[in-house]
Amino acid sequence: MTPEIKEKLLGLINEKAYNPLKKEELALIFDIHSCEMPMFNNFLEELQDDGYLIVSKKGRVMAPSAMGYFVGKFISHRKGFGFVESDEEFTQDLFIGSDDINGAMNGDRVMAEIVKPAEEGRRAEGAIVKVLKRENETVIGLFQLSNKNFGFVVPDDKKFTQDIYIPSRYFSGAKDNDKVVCKITVWPTEGRKPEGKITEVIGQKGERGVEIDSIIRAHGLPEEFPRKVLEEADRVIVPIPEEEIKRRMDLRDLKTFTIDGEDAKDLDDAVSIEVLENGNYKLGVHIADVSHYVREHSKLDKEAIKRATSVYLVDKVIPMLPKQLSNGVCSLNPFEDKLTLSVFMEINADGKVIKYDIAESIINSKARMTYTEVSDILEKDDEKLKSTFSNLVEEFHNAEDLARILMKRRERRGSIDFDFPESKIILNSEGKVADIKSYERRISNRMIEEFMLVTNETVAEHFFWLQTPFVYRIHEIPAAEKMENLSKFIATFGYSLKGDLEQIHPKEIQRVLKLIKGTPEEESISTIMLRSMRQARYAPQCVGHFGLAAQYYCHFTSPIRRYPDLQIHRIIKEQLNGKLTPKRSEQLANIVEYASNQSSEQEREAELAERDVHDYYKAVYMADRIGQEFDGTISSVTSFGMFVELENTVEGLIRMVDMTDDYYNYIESSYSLVGERTKRVFRIGDQVRIKVSKVNVDFREIDFELVSVKEDNRLVNKAVDEDTLK
Repeated sequence: MTPEIKEKLLGLINEKAYNPLKKEELALIFDIHSCEMPMFNNFLEELQDDGYLIVSKKGRVMAPSAMGYFVGKFISHRKGFGFVESDEEFTQDLFIGSDDINGAMNGDRVMAEIVKPAEEGRRAEGAIVKVLKRENETVIGLFQLSNKNFGFVVPDDKKFTQDIYIPSRYFSGAKDNDKVVCKITVWPTEGRKPEGKITEVIGQKGERGVEIDSIIRAHGLPEEFPRKVLEEADRVIVPIPEEEIKRRMDLRDLKTFTIDGEDAKDLDDAVSIEVLENGNYKLGVHIADVSHYVREHSKLDKEAIKRATSVYLVDKVIPMLPKQLSNGVCSLNPFEDKLTLSVFMEINADGKVIKYDIAESIINSKARMTYTEVSDILEKDDEKLKSTFSNLVEEFHNAEDLARILMKRRERRGSIDFDFPESKIILNSEGKVADIKSYERRISNRMIEEFMLVTNETVAEHFFWLQTPFVYRIHEIPAAEKMENLSKFIATFGYSLKGDLEQIHPKEIQRVLKLIKGTPEEESISTIMLRSMRQARYAPQCVGHFGLAAQYYCHFTSPIRRYPDLQIHRIIKEQLNGKLTPKRSEQLANIVEYASNQSSEQEREAELAERDVHDYYKAVYMADRIGQEFDGTISSVTSFGMFVELENTVEGLIRMVDMTDDYYNYIESSYSLVGERTKRVFRIGDQVRIKVSKVNVDFREIDFELVSVKEDNRLVNKAVDEDTLK
């Protein structure tokens, strides 16, 4: 059964006016032939197993909600209780008491019964009646030996509230205090812990490599490549055949160059630039032709789509492709002939692409530049660097001029740039954290960003009009409810969102960002705005990119480290070579659907792993600074306290229970804490001074104490009406 039938079926049974029908009646509605009925029945059973529908005793199909059930993902709290997140957007979570979990574990898909409806100020309460799908069969944790007969694995993830019992026959050589991978063999039931067996010993707790490897395992990231994949990688590394060179656009004499970070080894993109006689710019963006080496359905391809993305963990990379390809034959290393896909764009003084050409090519990069070197030439007029790279200085200046034109064009159309600082963790030679600071985004970084953006848009629009199957990068319009909440929040500062909030234009978000620039509330409003946005993802449908205010967008420029780019390259080459037959297009439709979903899921997992590694290093760094004071900004306010971000991007929590000068009420609509007696107000963006009070490296948690508040905060020590904040 197709995804369309699933969507229509679930849409039907969730309609308020729907009267429960029998399977045979639904089959008539969806034009299911009698010979397809066994398949249709299996389809309904799968949906029932996953909790999307219920079949009554009389054989009628209905939505779980019609029977008083609540289906979704169980999120546990380390204090024992938990919540079920609904499948339906904007449906409040269902509270589950510790006695009503019924063996569910964090992340499981569950069905719960609502036992107490929601009241004003209180969410609905329920009890889990069935675990529909187990999310985690393996758990990463600390092995604690009780005696020679048994031990326990204490999960690293604090949301796993139960230790896992390990009988001695399943120790697998683990010693007390080892970090391990544990497979659950017996799921928990009421009054009984889960049981498991150790499948891998990572190493002793506390060692840096062990802690990072534990995070990698926890997110299911495959570190080692299978032997057959590596063997295939070795076989594809051969000299470029002469016939391959002859059929491509030969750009080896063109002045191309790469600009990347100092540590980068997988160089995806090179650029070339010239100013034409008519004053327009001719920008060439040349991307590594990974698809020449990674063929569809090969072992390399299957492993690449399984990983879907490279993962960057401070000083460790888990590449999508073996290093022979990612750092070697595919990487656009200087002074080496490399196969590429090139996009040449003629861009006028308004930043509009008036002409373009896409071609298979071969280049020979003339320089491997770093962001620092190019920025120092452009921003500091560094004489030594200018002398070293004298043959490229003119190109750098032309590139900067074009980049600024492209920036202005994006700004005019409403592209949103929050520009929140990213953290850069610096390790010393022993692998210890030497420093943490904000990542510097200089002119050369922005220059390459602009060139990649305009290339991605050009390629996406070209293939949209060709109506071929494609993988687009989409960022959907924010939900109306999120925009309404945002509108109420900014109104407390005297700002407003204009126009239709259901179809808000990015220009309106941009307008408010400009108004708040440099104001005390800038941080506060920018943060809530960002949280009001949807997450970008990959999809076969082109619905535009809200944040970039782009009607057409894709990821074309990084095929060494992203699978969607690699899949797009295959489609481009097939189109260029006249191989996109109707039959092939039909095959590609299924391929791009799967590639989009898989890549989106793996991207989220990679982001979580990268965040966990950063949080670990930050906790280790701050553990040596307990008792020290720092200035920071309130970055988030919750019902249990407020998070403060320091200048170096480290974030810690000031717990409400430690704020003893008053009793503080949490005002959800304005993300603020208000003192009951003093009426003192704390909210996002306020400047505070804190002291580091406690660090839990195991849970990657940092606790702060409030020392003082900057007197220029807008609401400090002012008596305010809580209704105003609401």
